[in-house]
Amino acid sequence: MLNNKIILITGGTGSFGKKFTERILSEYDPRKIIIYSRDEFKQDVMKKEFTIKFPEKVDKLRFFIGDVRDKDRLYRAFNGVDYVIHAAAMKQVPACEYNPFEAIKTNIHGAQNIVDACIDKGVKKCVALSTDKAVNPINLYGGTKLVSDKLFISANAYSGDGGTVFSAVRYGNVAGSRGSVIPFFESLIQKGQTELPITDFEMTRFWITLDEGVDLVFKALKESKGGETYISKIPSFKITDLAKAMLNDVTLKEVGIREGEKLHEVMITKDDSRTTYEYEKHYIVYPHFDWWHFESHFTPGGKLIEQGFEYDSGTNTEWLSIEGLREELNKLGFEVK
Repeated sequence: MLNNKIILITGGTGSFGKKFTERILSEYDPRKIIIYSRDEFKQDVMKKEFTIKFPEKVDKLRFFIGDVRDKDRLYRAFNGVDYVIHAAAMKQVPACEYNPFEAIKTNIHGAQNIVDACIDKGVKKCVALSTDKAVNPINLYGGTKLVSDKLFISANAYSGDGGTVFSAVRYGNVAGSRGSVIPFFESLIQKGQTELPITDFEMTRFWITLDEGVDLVFKALKESKGGETYISKIPSFKITDLAKAMLNDVTLKEVGIREGEKLHEVMITKDDSRTTYEYEKHYIVYPHFDWWHFESHFTPGGKLIEQGFEYDSGTNTEWLSIEGLREELNKLGFEVK
């Protein structure tokens, strides 16, 4: 699928971008991978890491300094590109709340620039990374990502037949990534603390690893016909159980939920259930537009879910126990004490 292709990743020096690049170089023989981001230090660090990991393939990597807000730079970077993965965003909830204009410029205007560049430069497919926070958003980050998702899905109407195919992939915080609570807990434990702060004892989250996130993007690249939002079937866990899995005899302190923080992650709303289909290992939310036609856009093998179904980490049917969390943490390389 990606052999001899040119792939561009916005925000490519982040946790996802690095793992996605690693998987491409391990499993495919691309013509070129373009890492498009605005931090030259992170690009330099990534280049050195991949020179060690893939000495025979590092020459396939290209590092472009650029911002998704800069349309001219995007157009230059997108020349000859076959596939685009849009991972760049302002992601931290407090930062978006305090800098709303900047969040809008990056997450909304930037998304529009990506859409225009893909269509005008003849990109075959574009997959945008979404987030659970875009579902029934209660903070600015979620609001901007909801608009971003809408832009990418509706972009299929602008690209027309034979134009760029746009789709989205949605998941929450990835286990062990910078946005995850795991590194925070680990840092406290390494300092010798035996009491860990929990914002709310009832809080739950979905568990997804970087590799599982990458797998879902590969599926979208391979199967998407335009307008799909892909969501993995994954287990839930309690934040209190995560703390107990990371430290035996831990003391938990409830410190109160933070502004803009949800008690549970929601991936599919009850309203979306009317156009959501269940597959073996994932769901697809299809759009409800005149340009979307079942015969040409539907991926075979799916079953329409029951109306009123909601995919919520608090009501999920699959759960990780404390022991199961320990096993997953060990796989990720985190020391369990």
